[in-house]
Amino acid sequence: MKKITLSLFIAFSVLSYSQQILPESERARVVDEILEERFNNLLPKLMDDTEIDMWVVISREYNEDPVIKTMLPATWLNARRRTILLFYRDSVKGTIDKLAVARYNVGKSVVSAWDKEKEPNQWKRLMQLIEERNPKKIGLNFSKDHNIADGLDKTDYDEFMANLPKKYQSKVVSAEQLAVRWIETRTPREMVIYDQLVDITHDIITEAFSEKIIMAGVTTTTEVEWWMRQKVTDLGLETWFHPTVDVQRTSEELVGHLYSFSGRPDDLIIQPGDLLHCDFGITYLRLNTDCQELAYVLKPNEKQAPAFLVNALKDGNRVQDFLTKNMVKGRTGNEILAKALQEARDSGLRPAIYTHPLGTYGHSAGTTIGMWDSQGGVMKDDGDNYPLNPNTVYAIELNATVNIPEWKRDIRIMLEEAGFYGEDGFRYVNGRQTELLLIPRVKLHLGH
Repeated sequence: MKKITLSLFIAFSVLSYSQQILPESERARVVDEILEERFNNLLPKLMDDTEIDMWVVISREYNEDPVIKTMLPATWLNARRRTILLFYRDSVKGTIDKLAVARYNVGKSVVSAWDKEKEPNQWKRLMQLIEERNPKKIGLNFSKDHNIADGLDKTDYDEFMANLPKKYQSKVVSAEQLAVRWIETRTPREMVIYDQLVDITHDIITEAFSEKIIMAGVTTTTEVEWWMRQKVTDLGLETWFHPTVDVQRTSEELVGHLYSFSGRPDDLIIQPGDLLHCDFGITYLRLNTDCQELAYVLKPNEKQAPAFLVNALKDGNRVQDFLTKNMVKGRTGNEILAKALQEARDSGLRPAIYTHPLGTYGHSAGTTIGMWDSQGGVMKDDGDNYPLNPNTVYAIELNATVNIPEWKRDIRIMLEEAGFYGEDGFRYVNGRQTELLLIPRVKLHLGH
């Protein structure tokens, strides 16, 4: 009976996330509806907040600006030829022009404003549109501090400036603040979807770290990684990085942080008593997840994880708490990092924090709160000048180093969960891990 119950549990678990995944046509509808909402409701506010009344986004096919990739309709997988988008905000009239200096409309919201038969030169047509509107500032996507806001290539910049009338040259500014705000800001509807997206991610990890996939003494870490990758493909989703699975056990010393991601041995056989860790994320509906969770492989006659591992996970959760309570609007990533680390250390913990923005990109634009190799703070060109803004999502990524006398060594509790910072403060998008996953979930016994 227990075996049947377990099988049903796994079957329902698989069904729960597969039912949430839309067919391609429905995905396109949702993506385009959200994009239209962002253009019409979010973009005008962001342009007002950053005081840029004209934003020109220029990109060429197969060399897309990271920003324009987030603005294309679902049926456009790339820009076409040279695609130029022009957004003009008249805050007095309360209007926003959304124009494409291209041969086609770019989705429903951005209307083509170039008739090549009337004006063969694309650059001249762009300049006509600029002069008709006489903007105060013209934002272009170049930036030293934010790579995602630095998508304008040199050729197009040179062409733009060569064609721009002299009276507008002094009005050209970096659009980095506007570009980052566009990339990082989530709408209410996107957050509803985000909860489902993280739920799917959790479901896949739960299945991967179960007796359905792992047989102690037989299954290797590499096999679990590829199972996760294949599962995503079979569900019609994508991964934005290859999954990783690593092991900590009593017989081995703790090594450097990179070991878990790029230095670990391949095909390590999973054994009873192992503490497993995964790093896994998916892409769906133009949003990304990034999650790290832990599992314990039960030894014979064990029914739960050892208390020292249960308590170690609690230390990791405490580091999360110190971080998230210090996420305050307007603080820079370095300020948040310093306060969180100091408070965690004062409480006796050994923390490391390397939280990054999450959303349209996996390593997205926004507030950088530490890097694994920069625990003293990041340099300005890594985004330290950028404050924490509301309606943004982060991969709450960190670890706590914990001494385990029973194993005569240190272990590292590495955790990562999607978190949302809104007007009312911080919350996890779809909860966080507070208990170790156990393998197997149910101990099967023969007889009565």
